[in-house]
Parts: sequence; structure tokens; C-alpha cells
Amino acid sequence: MKLRHRSYTGALTPEVSPRETEHRKMARAAAGEGIVLLKNEGGVLPLKKGSRIALYGAGAVCTVKGGTGSGDVNARDSVSIRQGLENAGYRITSGAWLDSYEEIYRQAREDWKNIIFRAMTQPKYENNFFYAYSDHPFRVPCGKALDEEAARNDGADVAVFVLSRNAGEHADRRDAAGDYYLTNEEKALLDQITRVYHQTVVVINAGGLVDLSFTDGNPGITAIVQMVQGGQEGGSALADILSGDVTPSGKLTDTWTMQYQDYPNAEYFGIKYDDAWQAEYREGIYVGYRYFDTFRVPVRYGFGYGLSYTEFAIRTGKVDWDGSMISVDAEITNTGDRFSGKEVVQVYVSCPQGKLTKEFRRLCCFGKTRTLAPGQSEKMTLSFRPDSLTSFDEAQAAWILEKGVYGIWVGNSLDSAKLAGSVLLDGDAVVMQCRHICPQKKGIEMLEPDPQMLADRQSAWMAEAESLPRVVIHAGDVPAEKADYAPVAIPEGDAARKIADSLTVDQLVAVSAGDIQRAQGALGAAGQTVPGAAAETVPILAEEPWNVASIVLADGPAGLRLKKNYQVHNGRAVTGSFLENLENGFFAEKKEKVGEDRYQFCTAIPVGTLLAQSWNLPMIREIGEMIGREMLEFEVTLWLAPGLNIHRNPLCGRNFEYYSEDPLLSGVVAAAMTQGVQSIPGCGTTIKHFACNNQEDKRMGSDSILSERTLREIYLKGFEIAVRTAQPMAIMTSYNMVNGVHTANSYDLCTMAARNEWGFAGLIMTDWTTTTNSLAGECTASGCMNAGNDLVMPGNEEDHADVRRALADGSLSLEQLRRCARNTIRICLLSNQYEDAVSYGGLFAGLRPVMKAE
Repeated sequence: MKLRHRSYTGALTPEVSPRETEHRKMARAAAGEGIVLLKNEGGVLPLKKGSRIALYGAGAVCTVKGGTGSGDVNARDSVSIRQGLENAGYRITSGAWLDSYEEIYRQAREDWKNIIFRAMTQPKYENNFFYAYSDHPFRVPCGKALDEEAARNDGADVAVFVLSRNAGEHADRRDAAGDYYLTNEEKALLDQITRVYHQTVVVINAGGLVDLSFTDGNPGITAIVQMVQGGQEGGSALADILSGDVTPSGKLTDTWTMQYQDYPNAEYFGIKYDDAWQAEYREGIYVGYRYFDTFRVPVRYGFGYGLSYTEFAIRTGKVDWDGSMISVDAEITNTGDRFSGKEVVQVYVSCPQGKLTKEFRRLCCFGKTRTLAPGQSEKMTLSFRPDSLTSFDEAQAAWILEKGVYGIWVGNSLDSAKLAGSVLLDGDAVVMQCRHICPQKKGIEMLEPDPQMLADRQSAWMAEAESLPRVVIHAGDVPAEKADYAPVAIPEGDAARKIADSLTVDQLVAVSAGDIQRAQGALGAAGQTVPGAAAETVPILAEEPWNVASIVLADGPAGLRLKKNYQVHNGRAVTGSFLENLENGFFAEKKEKVGEDRYQFCTAIPVGTLLAQSWNLPMIREIGEMIGREMLEFEVTLWLAPGLNIHRNPLCGRNFEYYSEDPLLSGVVAAAMTQGVQSIPGCGTTIKHFACNNQEDKRMGSDSILSERTLREIYLKGFEIAVRTAQPMAIMTSYNMVNGVHTANSYDLCTMAARNEWGFAGLIMTDWTTTTNSLAGECTASGCMNAGNDLVMPGNEEDHADVRRALADGSLSLEQLRRCARNTIRICLLSNQYEDAVSYGGLFAGLRPVMKAE
């Protein structure tokens, strides 16, 4: 294996490259594919090209492209909504208001900067700018009141109001004005707008859900668009939707409630609970639509909902079983007469209420059509594995199917789904025998539905199912497996084993506990050969006889987080400070450049939630492949993405990075992204944060307390799907504990679940500074290694000392340390730093999709 020659990355000039142009087009299309049309009374949308728009709101000119923290991307630039609409040929009548708002926004940012620097004088923020930054989030200002007389005479055909919110790492949102709720100033401005203009379109430019009760009783709001945060081409993508160049086809990946209090954990999520360090998952498996659908709680917009400019009819056909997958046929027809468009077909299943109480319905499969012209149809077979119907029985420590009838529902949203057929299972079946993991140590009062209500609803749909297609499955024909908990035998000829066996203790510690010299920060100042990258593994084995490359890790998941401009001076990269890589250097002092300029312009793609709202897995694979190409260009091997934690509550500060409240949707989207990235030779993903990282407040020490069934069915299932379907190169553990054990030190999670049960074959790493900054009890580097956590990031003297102490007292064996080094070395050997690198995904035969639509 020959190492590739590595030089400093980036272009020598700032000119736009053909790659940038092409990737921006892809990012724009992806954003448009995920934007959801929530309301469109009287067909106010689409807007005629060239018409006059009165544009207001913070996001009109200061459009939020993505969240803050490690999920940010230092892109070349970002297209605002105003720019997107003007580029599309619309005439903006509110230019004076928008110009004045930009100055208000600029001053608000400067004031915010000063607040943070003043906070840095407090002892608790000493040497930790990021904590001061995240504890004092920027609140988007409203802007001045409307000049109603001037507005009435501006000749606008329609008004567009853009509501913007920002959120990010290390801090949750608040159910307060200026965040989840509108401020009084925003309400007053919107009231003025709807009073002056006959029709108002509200655009929501926020990474998470917001309260929409302000739209109730306001007839002037005739359309609502859920834009989320669209990356650097978000403004262009919204213009495509508003103009009708793109027909909306996005669907919600979360349930939008009537009010915040409707969420089952509204009163005890995060800091709202008396002891924020104790995160009690009392709602159990009833998360998102599983709660609202089962408990029959009315919602504003249901899971999977989204309007189009046209109409579709879905006609279902036979239900089948081929011994491996259950399938249902569907024919989708565009019944409109004006617009072409795409439709998402969603399959839900009602499982029999037996020994285990279950949610009323769960998502099991979906597919998206191609673009259909008016009158055009497409036939689709939607298939899913029977293990999608299993529940975890804690009494048996097994995934089981219970005897009975399984109802199959098909529609373009959960609420619209109609019963299409059923499956009769003639006996109980154990689909996978496991061992117990993560035992719950603290009892909590669990939410349970009314069994009589569930029984009555089941009887009703079962009666209806008698006249619909049905297939019988014999319990003995259901594929079953038993987890293998024996240590994995490594062949003697394995290259990584041979190298690890030849290393000294000093070398093993360096490989597995990070490079102290390169660990300069927790958020991405550690890149040496690739400035702005999150970290780089040790280079000490790059020479003969080992020939092991050091690899670069870069943050995500909205693109590659690198420094977009740096200098090379006297043969070395001038990497700059952490502040130069945060918010495009907004907080850094301006310094005179020294050396030769280099430019690393990475594409800022739509945030995770918006990508998932596309429900378009082939497109997401293409976006992954696009990211992989940029990784190859900028010498990055591991992308620290995708994130697939569950949207347990809308106030989680990092929901924008994650996909959905549903584990199946989260898992298959993460798998598609991984497949795309890993189709590029030597490039890989790092799925995160493993596991139950569902809040940002107190994340360094919170304890997620939940039942094993809840853990497995909701919070691990997406990770399991991603591993079994796509075999990501790496997994990153989280900062929190699960039932009293730090995830980074959890043998149950890192080894028993990920490796023994799911067959994970890659590298497991900690999140940055987990072992030194954790407030979740003792979390040690040696504890990570004993758990099966191979790489402790980013590297420091304390971790090195801990590993040596553990070797000396026998609490960590030399073989465990070699195993960690072996797993890290194996990924390095498979990286894009070799001329003959191959696709990592192509190394694994027999990976089985959990669902498919064709």
C-alpha cells in the first residue's frame, strides 16, 4: 500500500471552482426537496414571477443557514431570502425596511459579542470561550414597526414574513418569547403586516419547531412554509418553491402540536425538571407521533404531513410475503391539472396488543415517486422486513413478534393513512435473542395508554381488515438470529493486528489516546495539515515498517467544517485560533495575514431535519457522495456526521442536526448518507451521538433514565439500522450517562449492542474532552478502552497518565489497549490516504436494507 503524497489543502486563489458551482446546485435542489408547505388557502402560492412582494422579518435578509457550534459550516457565502427572490425576478417593495433591519441586526450582533466577552471575565468561563458563547445565545432582533401608510401604497401583491430562530450545541432552547414563542414586537409587526396586506405568507426559518398559535384566528395568514435552515442556497431554494419552479414535496418528520404543553415530556424535559441532571424518560416508547396517535391527542400538523401544488391519489393493491420481506403494492396518480410534482407514500403498521402494550401505529416503510405530470401514474412496491414489527420483551431479553393480525396502513401522512390490508402471524416468534444491557437503576413512573381504548380501536380496524388483502405468515418461517457475544477472532495475517502487536506501550497509548501536541481545542482548532479540522490521528506510524497514515477528522453534519481561508508561511500552515474558526471569525481579532493564502470553500448543505423532510433516500445518497468528494479534495477521512439522535422534545438545542422523532426514518436517512459518503474510496462517516443525547443543557453530566425496552426500540434503533444497513466507519459516543453509566464507558453500548448484536466493524471514539470535562461521575480513558471505545479524543496528558496507571494496576489489559489500537489502525489503513484506497462500504457483503421502495 502506497501512501498518497499529502500537501496543504485548498486552492491558491479565491475564484469559484466548477466543483463549488455543481455542489451548490445539488444543495439548492436538496433544500427545495425538503421544504414543507403547511398551509395554502385559496392557492395563494405559487407567486407569479415578476410580482411585487412586501418582504419582512429577520430571516428575510439575515437568513439562518444552519445551527451554531460544531454543526456550523464556514461556507464561502450564503444566499438570503431577499437575494433568492430578487434573483428569481420578484420586485421587493420593502427595501427600506430591510435595509434598516440589517443595521439593527449588525448592532445586535456587536452587542452580543460584547456580552460574551464580558462573561469571559467570570471565573466559570476562564479559558472556555465556547461555554460563554453557548450560555449566551444570540436572540434575533425583530426590527422596527411598519409604516402602515407607506406600506398600503407600495403596490405589493402579497406579503412574506420570515420568522427566524437560531440554536446550537451546548444549550437547549426555551419555551419563551424570542425562542419557541413570538416576542410581543414580532406579534405587533405581524399584526401590522396582516392588517395592511390582504395575503401574508409566513416562512419559518428555524432549526426546530416553534409555536404557531399566532396563526390561529388571523385570516390574513393564508400560507405557511416550513423552510427550516437550508444551507448556503436556502434563499434560492425557497424562491424555487414560492415561484412554483419546484412543487413542494417535503413532509414533516416531527409532529407539530397545538401547544407546547401537549408534548408528553413538556413539564420535565431538560432544565424544566427539578433535577436537570436526572433526565427521566417517563414517556417510554410514546415519543412523537407514537404518543399523539396512541393517546388520540389532537395536533396541528401530523407526522408525515405536507401539501403540494397538485393533488395525488394513492390506490393500494396486494399484500405479499416472500419469506424475507412483507410488501404492499401501490399506484400513485397525479390527479391535478396544472402542476407536476412528487408524492411520498408512507406505510404504517398496527401491531397486535398482546403481552406487550404497543403504540397504535409505527412507520415501517416509505417511498417517494419521481416527478409526475398531471394524469401520470407510478406503480410502487413498498417492502419491509418483519423485524420492523418487533417489540423488545424485557422478560425474555429478546425481540419478539406476537401472534395476531398486523394492520397495514398506507397514505401520504400518518393522519391520512388508510387501512390497506393485513398480515396474520399464526404464532409467537423470537426474531433475535439478546442479553440485557444498560439495566435501569432508578424506578420512574411510566406513561401507559388506556388498554380498553387500544382494544376498542384494534377491534375496529380488524373488522375492517376482514374485507381487505391479507397474507398469512407461519411463525416458524420468520427469519431469526441469536446475538454472538463471543470475542471476535482476528486472523493472524490481519495487517492491523500485525502492526498493533509490534508496537510499544508508548506507541499504543499515542495511537489510542490522541495526539497531545495536536489537541488544541474541543471544537476544531486541532487540524494541522487541514486547518479547521476537528482532529488528526497520530503520524508516528507513517514511516516504514508500518506505513500507517494519519487521518483527518472534520465536523459536520451540514457539510465539512474547515477554515475557509488560511496561510502557509515558511512551509507550515498558520492554523490560527479557535475563534478564527467560529462563526466565520466573527469573534476573532483581525490580524495581518502572513504567508501564502489557501482557500477551503466547503458546501453548506441543508441541516439534517430539512434533508430528512425530503423523504428522498436516493437524493440523500447523492448528497453523501457529494460530501465524500469534498472530503477527498480536502484530505478528510472521517466526517463527524451524521447525527441521528431522536427529537424527543422540540426544545433540544441540536434538533436541527438530527432527523426526526421516528427511529426508522432517522436510521434509514443516516444509512443513505453513509452509503453516499462511503462510496468514495477511503471516506467514512461517524454516526453520533451514541446514545440518548437528547438534551444540550447539562449534557456533560445528565443521566438518561429509561427502560431497556425504551432504549432499544426508540433511542438505539436508528443506530442499529444505520450499522446493519450501511456499516459506517465510526461511531461517536455521547457526553451523558445512560442509567448511571457514562456512554463512553459503557461496555453494554459499545461492545454488546454495537459490535456483538449489530455486527459493527469500525472504530468507536469519544466525543471531544469527554474524559476530562465530564460531570457525569467518573469517566476515564482506561474505562473507555475497557468498554470497547477505541479512540479517546482529542488527546491530553491526563488520559495518557490514566491509561498507564490502569496498565500498571491491571484494570486495563495490554490486550485491550492493543485492540483499541488495532481498530484505529485498521481504519487508517482503509483511508483515502492511500493511492489504492477502495470504497469502505464495498467491503461488506450481505448488508440488508430494513425497507425498500421500487
